[in-house]
Amino acid sequence: MKKKVLFISSTGGHLNELLQLSCLFEKYEYHIITEKDKSSKALKIKYGDKISYLPYGTRSKLLTYIFKYFYLCLKTIYYYLKLRPEVIITTGTHTAGPMCYLGKIFGSKIIYIETYANRNKKTATGRLIYPIADLFIVQWEEMLKLYPKAVYGGSIYK
Repeated sequence: MKKKVLFISSTGGHLNELLQLSCLFEKYEYHIITEKDKSSKALKIKYGDKISYLPYGTRSKLLTYIFKYFYLCLKTIYYYLKLRPEVIITTGTHTAGPMCYLGKIFGSKIIYIETYANRNKKTATGRLIYPIADLFIVQWEEMLKLYPKAVYGGSIYK
């Protein structure tokens, strides 16, 4: 029986990085969760029922973001209980935080891949997930100074 693995990230560059791992999908009973926006809706054609969406929110509209984030957290609970992943793999951002903490509480292994876009400073999600990650991977050797328990994995891009 294949291990249940959840791949989760926000849309845009983080999702682009996450999809670099698509060669792993066939090895696992996988599911992808990302935010629903114009760029990610088309993925439904390729992944069908293997992809689910959380609401897209941006902190630039703080008032609506607070409500959307609350809804995102509720939907995260629903997806976690429905999917029961053994492993959660993420490239960030705020979309992944609640899922990783919920997963940690229920015994899922957490694998976080710090974004390729940052070479010299910690990301907000990196700071949030670092303490609970079972495996924390950085794509730049310089990042090992900031995250001493991390593993250098090199670039995620092929």
